[in-house]
Amino acid sequence: MNYLAHIYLAQHDDEAMVGALLGDFVGSDKLDHYSPTLQAEIRLHRKIDRYTDSHAAVLAARQCFPDGRRRYAGILLDVYYDHLLARQWSRYSDTPLDQFNQRFYAALQSRQDQWPERLAEIAPHMMAHDWLGAYRQRESVDHAIRRIATRLSRNGDRLVDCLGDLQSHEVALARGFDVFFPQLIGYVQAERRGL
Repeated sequence: MNYLAHIYLAQHDDEAMVGALLGDFVGSDKLDHYSPTLQAEIRLHRKIDRYTDSHAAVLAARQCFPDGRRRYAGILLDVYYDHLLARQWSRYSDTPLDQFNQRFYAALQSRQDQWPERLAEIAPHMMAHDWLGAYRQRESVDHAIRRIATRLSRNGDRLVDCLGDLQSHEVALARGFDVFFPQLIGYVQAERRGL
């Protein structure tokens, strides 16, 4: 899952929402620099990623991509799933997406002293350009994938090539998300009860 989904899954608490984002930016060796809430959310972020990567609907979605690009499909699906979540937001939340995003951006800004270096590079752009809200538009998926491809050490072109596969299989991938995401919500609720 990408940023929006992780933050949505932690919406019960502003600090937890920030921790859900930090999971992409904080290594395990740095966890002790953070509060217990942030640590728990960073760990849960990683469990969510493992659950997602092993879910039958996600594994089936990856089969829509040819062998040479399948390993990059996970990156694309993470971004595309954020688009699907944003597009169907009212199905999952009573809070309008813009209001949710503003709450998160305020929580993120108030914890600026806890941003790791890489997050400090992108967070101002994320907030200024409302990356989370932009996911409502399908073209934002293409833009995000092209941006991510420039950061890959090699084979960024293969990630970009996945966009054509996405276009060919969008209906099936959206159907798979509709099966997967409610199950992910259930998984996270169960994990939180166990924390």
